[in-house]
Amino acid sequence: MKWNVRSLIKERRAIGVGALLLAASLGLFAYVRSTRREPNLPAYQVQRSEFLDVLQFRGDVKALKSVTISAPPDVGMLQILKISPDGSQVKKGDVVAEFDPSKTKQELDQDKSVLKSADAQIEQARAQGKLTDEEDTTAVMKARFDVESTKLDASKSEILSKIDGAESQLKVTDAEQSLRQAEEKLKADRAKTTATVDAYRHASGKAKFDEERAGHGLDSMVLKAPNDGTISLIPVWHSGSESPFKAGDQVWSGAPIAELPDASSLRIVAHVDEVERGRLHLSQPATLQLDAIADRQFTGKIVSIGTIASMDFSAGWPFPRNFTLDLAIDQNDPRLRPGMTVQITVIIDRIPNSISIPTQASFVKSGRTVAYVWNGSKFAERTIQIERRSRDRALISSGLAPGDRVALKDPTVAP
Repeated sequence: MKWNVRSLIKERRAIGVGALLLAASLGLFAYVRSTRREPNLPAYQVQRSEFLDVLQFRGDVKALKSVTISAPPDVGMLQILKISPDGSQVKKGDVVAEFDPSKTKQELDQDKSVLKSADAQIEQARAQGKLTDEEDTTAVMKARFDVESTKLDASKSEILSKIDGAESQLKVTDAEQSLRQAEEKLKADRAKTTATVDAYRHASGKAKFDEERAGHGLDSMVLKAPNDGTISLIPVWHSGSESPFKAGDQVWSGAPIAELPDASSLRIVAHVDEVERGRLHLSQPATLQLDAIADRQFTGKIVSIGTIASMDFSAGWPFPRNFTLDLAIDQNDPRLRPGMTVQITVIIDRIPNSISIPTQASFVKSGRTVAYVWNGSKFAERTIQIERRSRDRALISSGLAPGDRVALKDPTVAP
């Protein structure tokens, strides 16, 4: 009996100790769990990775070689009937734009009528001149006959009497005068006929020129692509705004309608400041992201860097001095065309196995650069050293280690 009591007491003691240990374990677990809770702010876990030192800037696609397609010259105002959409692909000879030809057709008909009338006047002047010439020639021949006749009569009269001879001589003089007048009239009428025909020829020549010009103008009512390419409609200031022409718009003679750039001559032109220029060099590779072609990333390389700075008046006062930068595009794409904007990224340096954090995870406190590191229960301030910055990353030289979790917002600032 005593043995049973002792066994029961020992068993109860063991159960009590076990319960005590279990309670202590649960308490410790609860304490640890309460002190190792998740951060209450967005955090970034530090790890080693490759740090990319990059430059980013904007640029535009430009064509070094392109053909400008313009409205025909010397035809006045025109109305567009059809025009190719911006960015459409065309082959050599395809119609790019078509204008209303009704006015030009009317002018062509008028010029043809004027030409026909001028040619008819030439023939009429020639016929009238021929008739007058024949009449004048007949008059001259008659006058010459009269002169010879009066001279013969005068020679006979001199033999008969002096009085008759004198009268005959007067008749000879009159006949010679009539001959001179007839010859002068023949000469004058011929000159008049020549001048009249020349005047009508000049009018005919002008009418012919106008007819040919109207004919060429009618042919130019249809603008065709001189070569294969992608149509790039040109923004032009008209109707109170700057925009490409569209069907129904009125255009003036010689107005630029579209460009047909040479795809092999497409370049990206950007402007960089003096500090950026010093970090760039020829043949440096770049990644290119075009705003209008978001589904594809292009690559390229720097082909020229300007040596003379130019004032950028579009940037506001004080106007910065920038250098022009040209980049060649490695890939072809039919969607590429002048005027597109580009985000350019150039990798200046690569630092492997380094520690970097987002720039928003670093803060300046009392002249020191700090980060807030999670210690399991709160964010603790820690001084860090930043070696360099690039875009949205900061390269850390000291103060952080892999596995640290740093706040992306300042925990000392009330939300």
